[in-house]
Amino acid sequence: METTNFKIVSSNSNVEWTGRKVTGAHNGTIGIKEGNFILNNGKVSNGKVVIDTASIKILDVTDPATNTQFAGHLASDDFFSIEKFPTASFDILSVKELSDRIFYLEGNLTIKDITHVVGFEATVENNRNAIKLAGKLIIDRTKYDIRFRSGNFFKDLGDTLIYNDFELDFNITAEAIFSGQSKN
Repeated sequence: METTNFKIVSSNSNVEWTGRKVTGAHNGTIGIKEGNFILNNGKVSNGKVVIDTASIKILDVTDPATNTQFAGHLASDDFFSIEKFPTASFDILSVKELSDRIFYLEGNLTIKDITHVVGFEATVENNRNAIKLAGKLIIDRTKYDIRFRSGNFFKDLGDTLIYNDFELDFNITAEAIFSGQSKN
């Protein structure tokens, strides 16, 4: 059995996020700090993705002052508490092959030191020396103590309600690490 370790190329990888509220939605990006995937015989079998929560950006708010204020709010304890929790992570526990290129990844998602098992479908393109993984993970933010303006915890929010689910769209590139090549 051939086992290959693929290191995530942070500069060629991104995560797009979307959060919805009664009156619309916000979207942006968040960076991947590091991570890797283990492939056995060309199929993903294990891996970890570490998200840099301090890199969160808002793309739909164009006014600089409003954008800065919103970014500060996302960084605060109302949302991601980035000073206390500078990273979030997804550790793959199991992989089920659905078709030649589509897999169901299940693993531990940790946000704010709170961990829950989540799963999502991912498309994996493997060209031997590099892989591309793309998928969408939908998360209930309240499971990670992100309760700000959640209808589960606050009443009479009207049009200020923020929906509990948010989306993370992953587009990850990882390159094979061959013996003799640095793992740093």
